[in-house]
Amino acid sequence: MKTNELMSAFDNLKVGLFFGSDTGNTEVITNDFVETWEATQVEVIAGIDMKVEDYARFDFIIIGLSTWYDGDLQSDFEDFFPQFQTIDFTDKIVAMYGLGDQLGYDEYFVDGLGILGEVILNNGGKIIGMWPTEGYDYTKSKAEFTPELFYGLALDEDNEMEKTAERLEAWIPQVVKELEEALTEAGAVS
Repeated sequence: MKTNELMSAFDNLKVGLFFGSDTGNTEVITNDFVETWEATQVEVIAGIDMKVEDYARFDFIIIGLSTWYDGDLQSDFEDFFPQFQTIDFTDKIVAMYGLGDQLGYDEYFVDGLGILGEVILNNGGKIIGMWPTEGYDYTKSKAEFTPELFYGLALDEDNEMEKTAERLEAWIPQVVKELEEALTEAGAVS
């Protein structure tokens, strides 16, 4: 149970979810996330509508994207990437989920998480919601923060669609708990 102070901090927290989806899979996951997420209100922004100034409006940012072909960002994030690299993530808390194909593109599995994750960290952000690499079958990935952890939740709608709901249901409480800890650390909650 949250304390009144923590509930107040969550009530005042501005949360933005940015997603890009070419085939619709990431959009479906985004909708599932929003339906399951109960901690705060979330403003959802489609990748095609992203602007640098949008990122500045939020205290907590969630990013959802897929990885294409040989480690390419989803097309909206690919087009926006030069601007993304200029975003100041100082004092921003970020969680990410990424879709990929661990069998067909096993050398590039969810690379988008790592490409964006590096920029976020280099630009002063704090990433929460890192996810274990155990249980996946891939060769390599830029999404590895360490050999044991991805920068965010890794999903494979091509080969493991049946695991998506379970993974999302495990990840969301993890993100809420880590968000509470990050807010406490930042002094938003005493």
